[in-house]
Amino acid sequence: MTDLARHVTRFFTEYLPERRGASPNTVKAYRDVFTILLRYYRDERRVAPDRLTLADITVTDVLSFLGYLEEKRGCGARTRNHRLATLHSFFRYLLVEEPSRMVSCQQILAIPLRRVPRTPVSYLGPEDLASLLGETSTCSRSGRRDAVLLSLLYDTGARVQELVDLSIGDVRLDAPAQVRLRGKGRKTRIVPLMTNTVDALRAYLRQHDMLGPERAGHPLFENRWGERLTRAGVAYLLKKYVRALRARRPDLPKRLGPHTLRHSKAMHLLQAGVPLVIIRDVLGHSDVRTTEIYARVDLETKTAALARVAPIASPGTSSSKWRDDKSLVEWLRSL
Repeated sequence: MTDLARHVTRFFTEYLPERRGASPNTVKAYRDVFTILLRYYRDERRVAPDRLTLADITVTDVLSFLGYLEEKRGCGARTRNHRLATLHSFFRYLLVEEPSRMVSCQQILAIPLRRVPRTPVSYLGPEDLASLLGETSTCSRSGRRDAVLLSLLYDTGARVQELVDLSIGDVRLDAPAQVRLRGKGRKTRIVPLMTNTVDALRAYLRQHDMLGPERAGHPLFENRWGERLTRAGVAYLLKKYVRALRARRPDLPKRLGPHTLRHSKAMHLLQAGVPLVIIRDVLGHSDVRTTEIYARVDLETKTAALARVAPIASPGTSSSKWRDDKSLVEWLRSL
């Protein structure tokens, strides 16, 4: 076993889950990055994965790998940054485990992340949201499932992974109705449910014979094969309903995915006067500064609306009168 293989094994089996408390989803995401890295060395550098060592991974090679991601794999800046952040985490671990390679590790850790332009927050207004939910059909088993799924995704403001991870035992329908979500870093939060969502969930569980206590560990949402629904599955079914709605509403936001419902919930709470700290807790943000993006978007929306209706000049004023005031013009020139 090479020194790289030994440290990668300890990184994934000990450091990430035990010392960092990383969630299984984080471990999987990091694993995928190393899989791509090994394929890069095999295909581009002609080094077999079982012969790759720590000495082979230099700062020059890492920079070449990042270029390979952008040029040959078509990765954008965000994806590139995620791959680099994964490597940063590994070489930060190596700083302690292999002090003799401190210089090489520090050189790789000094590679900066790429600046990413801020993407505008895309969200749906109440009418558009109602229209989207109305696209689901309650005449079929899958249609009833989709109606409940999209309603719960919006009502809880959950991330799509948090939604597909839900089991029946995570939902409480008796007062106070609530759902238990497991977010990033294995953090758990409780989110209250609205009456309409509770009624829809109760009917859904009854129709699918899921109300018994013995079903507590059963997935809340399944695919056609009886397996837990995946993030890709949720994105697929939402895309289907968005496509149908866009045929009648071409003015819908261009970027409309599962996370749009989360943004929509946050914006609607903000516009209803809910404090940012409460919205932070509902969304599961670790820092309220992350939640402030919705306040900025709401302020920009209000400012744009005011600009459209504001008069060009106040009544009884003339834009040229100030130019006739010689003393004012002279004073301005003296500044």
